[in-house]
Amino acid sequence: MNHKGKILVVDDDRLVLATLTHGLAQAGYEVIDADNGDDAILLARQHKPELALLDIRMEGKTGFDVAAYLREYCQIPFMFLSAFADEGTIKQVKELGALTYLVKPLDIQQIVPAVEAAFAQRSKVQQAEASGAPPAAAPAASDPLSQSVALAIGIVMHRHSLGRKQALDKLSHQARAEGVALESVCERLLNAQEVLAGLGSL
Repeated sequence: MNHKGKILVVDDDRLVLATLTHGLAQAGYEVIDADNGDDAILLARQHKPELALLDIRMEGKTGFDVAAYLREYCQIPFMFLSAFADEGTIKQVKELGALTYLVKPLDIQQIVPAVEAAFAQRSKVQQAEASGAPPAAAPAASDPLSQSVALAIGIVMHRHSLGRKQALDKLSHQARAEGVALESVCERLLNAQEVLAGLGSL
């Protein structure tokens, strides 16, 4: 079977891990899984996956620890999965440079398109590098990989207990009502989160 790509999935919840592994394998990906951060790092070094899906809160090494390692030593892009969308989490997700941020509970129908978009983006970047072209501009707001949009969707899902599509619809509606780009509504939401986080630490 011809695999679409190799993915490392890390989650300390065995049920979530099994669901993700099965769903991504069904979608045509080769999946390596780990239920803790230490194993995740060893497997990443051994198998060199093209993408990592990381749970944030785990015993021992967190998803943030694993992401920092992957970025620093393996140059492997990563996405976060989390049941949390608090200000501190959002800030760290942005600083680490995650491709996207998915808020649990998730169904596999939400994850596969995000993974496919990540692989599409990766091959675009590789083609540009191979042809010596300058890297493409930041993805447009409609691209699932636009980081501020992905993060804003995560926050809205968490705050209003909405599904991914409903959260995006809510943000799009707000953008239309204001006559501005979706991207700018999402940026404003993220900036407000950072201000709130700052106030909380005063």
